[in-house]
Amino acid sequence: METVFHPATRIIELYRRHAGAWTAARGAVLSERAWIDRFVDLLQPGTTVLDIGCGSGIPIARYLVGRGHAVTGVDGSPEMIALFRSNLPAETAEVADMRSLDLGRRYGGLIAWDSLFHLKPHDQRMMFSIFRDHTETDSPLLFTSGPAFGEAVGRLEGEPLYHASLDPDEYRLLLDWNGFDLVAHVAQDPDCGGRTIWLAQQRYP
Repeated sequence: METVFHPATRIIELYRRHAGAWTAARGAVLSERAWIDRFVDLLQPGTTVLDIGCGSGIPIARYLVGRGHAVTGVDGSPEMIALFRSNLPAETAEVADMRSLDLGRRYGGLIAWDSLFHLKPHDQRMMFSIFRDHTETDSPLLFTSGPAFGEAVGRLEGEPLYHASLDPDEYRLLLDWNGFDLVAHVAQDPDCGGRTIWLAQQRYP
């Protein structure tokens, strides 16, 4: 009898197989620039940003470097990290599963753009303590989610690609419980490809 795997368990291997195709489809246009600029405005000069689910590093990490910030890129796909290192050889890159991330240091800002929503709801809840443990006081956090609680399966190169979202009120609670103040939130932003976006900042103790 053939074993059937839940699509949420296949995310990393899917991005491993299709790293090149995804990178080509993603392109180099920074359509999210308005939000990245809001994030950058909250960064301390010259601070290092942690990019969780960094992909190839283009366009987001490259833009951050251009704005004067070092970037540490983390991705579960070794193929994505190889592309990141090729595109941004002066930056740090690590192959790691975000669900067990423990880099042993804090960063001046943290981005999880189009990555957190590939995790099951339980794993998403657990990520907020990881966000907390990797950010310095006053550091911004930028991530995308779905607009409402639920699961959805898209396609990447014809294969099922899992997405999930918590309820917006739960994201607010998780941010608060982990020491983040919400700065801005837009559901299905028409100026950013319909993404649901959260910008928060680690509060002073």
